[in-house]
Amino acid sequence: MPNNVEMYDEAIRLQEAGQIEAAIQKLQELLEQDPNYGLAHAALSVFYGKLARYDEAVEHAEKLCQLEPEDPFSYVALSLICQKAGRLPEAEQAMFQARQVQIAQYRKQMSQQG
Repeated sequence: MPNNVEMYDEAIRLQEAGQIEAAIQKLQELLEQDPNYGLAHAALSVFYGKLARYDEAVEHAEKLCQLEPEDPFSYVALSLICQKAGRLPEAEQAMFQARQVQIAQYRKQMSQQG
């Protein structure tokens, strides 16, 4: 059985070949194997967004934020998907959260420096 990285890489190859539905299927298989694989959720949010399947895109972007709460990119990605979906209050909240994570990281870095 292929590992997570191999399955993810295969999904990306499928997407790059224009086979987005097959890529989505491969990522769903990966998530059956490991439901907490963040890169799969990130990719699914993008792929579903490209298909204008925004509810699914937002769902995976939100899951990424749960899995990677200290990564501001997670919230930026959620914000972008919410913007495309026309969910502007949610998009603004996600961008606010991204900024809060950045501030927390900056403060932590400054406190470690002295």
